[in-house]
Amino acid sequence: MSDQIDAVVNISGVFSPTPTVFYMTNTTAASVHVYDSGNVAWVLMSTALVFLMIPGVGYFYSGMAKTKHALSLIMLCCWSIAIVYIQWFLFGYSLAFSRSANLIIGNFDHAFLMNVSMNPSLASGEIPDILFCIYQSMFAAITPALAIGAAAERGRFLPTIIFIFIWTTLVYDFIACWTWNTNGWSNIMGGLDYAGGTPVHISSGAAALAFAIMLGHRENNNDTPSTSESKPHNMSNVVLGTALIWFGWFGFNGGSALAASSRAIFACVVTCLAASVGGIVWVLLDYRHEKKFSPLAFCCGVVAGLVTITPACGFVSPASSIVFGLVGATSCNLAMNLKHLFHFDDALDVFAVHGVGGIVGNILTGVFAQKSVAIMDGQVIKGGWLDGHWMQVVYQIADSAAGLGWSFIVTLILLFIMNKVPGLSLRVDPHVERNGLDQGELGLACYEYVEEVRLGGSTTDLVTEKQNGNSQSFSMSVRL
Repeated sequence: MSDQIDAVVNISGVFSPTPTVFYMTNTTAASVHVYDSGNVAWVLMSTALVFLMIPGVGYFYSGMAKTKHALSLIMLCCWSIAIVYIQWFLFGYSLAFSRSANLIIGNFDHAFLMNVSMNPSLASGEIPDILFCIYQSMFAAITPALAIGAAAERGRFLPTIIFIFIWTTLVYDFIACWTWNTNGWSNIMGGLDYAGGTPVHISSGAAALAFAIMLGHRENNNDTPSTSESKPHNMSNVVLGTALIWFGWFGFNGGSALAASSRAIFACVVTCLAASVGGIVWVLLDYRHEKKFSPLAFCCGVVAGLVTITPACGFVSPASSIVFGLVGATSCNLAMNLKHLFHFDDALDVFAVHGVGGIVGNILTGVFAQKSVAIMDGQVIKGGWLDGHWMQVVYQIADSAAGLGWSFIVTLILLFIMNKVPGLSLRVDPHVERNGLDQGELGLACYEYVEEVRLGGSTTDLVTEKQNGNSQSFSMSVRL
């Protein structure tokens, strides 16, 4: 090494398990950063896990819908990834996470990802800005995918994907900014939302409620909890979707630590515990009606537990997470009756699970948040009521009410305007609804043979087999 050293610099974009200093001669000093490769790898993997949740939502929804509408729900979720990711590149990330944002929204400083590179991210110096960008894009993509479940079986495809783009801009980006941006009003106030109680779940639940109101009831849905209409057409899809969602949620909540840290471990532990309790509690609540261990009840309870623990997962202890699973599943289960009480057709109960679950989770965070958990990676908070800071409950209610109100009102206005624009009417024609959105909007179906039989004028396929000279007939029934 030369005896003449003009500057000591850290080289930007270098990944190392330990901080590294590079000596350079005859150069000007620069401010650059070195990243721990373990932290970067964990957030990259978490990005992939959250991505996997989105088709998981599609399978979860498709299994609960009728056969003739199943594929449309899977494809809408996949389209949500593509549409939102492009929006995020164009200006979404800049609106949500620009460094010079105001109290409610950012600007276009990072439009087209300008100046989004290997510099430390706004949220954490442990990962580069570009990694934080793609990780957060998955949160943005899954949120409208959750909301469109309310439009199942009657919403047109083209207006829905246009809605996804505009809604992400006018609703999600605003709420994400005021919740997670250091300049956002909720963040400054002291609101606690570790992984998306308000930006993801309350906003999607409120949007689903607005969507259900604007679209009206499905054909032949008489607004009563009839057993034939409420049964899933394919329970295997529901279970598969639940498994993908549960698996991906480790990246959703654990990845929100933005580092492979002890707090990330805690987030994963409480996430799984709340989901487990939620699934069992929902089954027991439904058992009293039909004396069956319903697989649908278990899946709904798991999702309710996951939703409820989301805002709190980086702030609460494992013991507290049991309360989240118990109260979350009970509240969401009871909220399933709201659509019958107020006569709106939330086809897949998005508001009951995500809207109500997000609100309950936010309020419980105000009760059970602990300073001892947050300090694991250096975040200093006053804690919740459990730590003697009862005002945290007020902050959480204010944040929940703002998110719910903003999402519901903006969504309602947006859908009203879209429905008046020629070519963007929200609801399919009655004959398309009767024949199915898969064939009417996509030209393909999940079950082509079943659709051929159904469109041929029969809902029962009679199959005749000859065994040992005897003719045997039996019927195959499907939920059409």
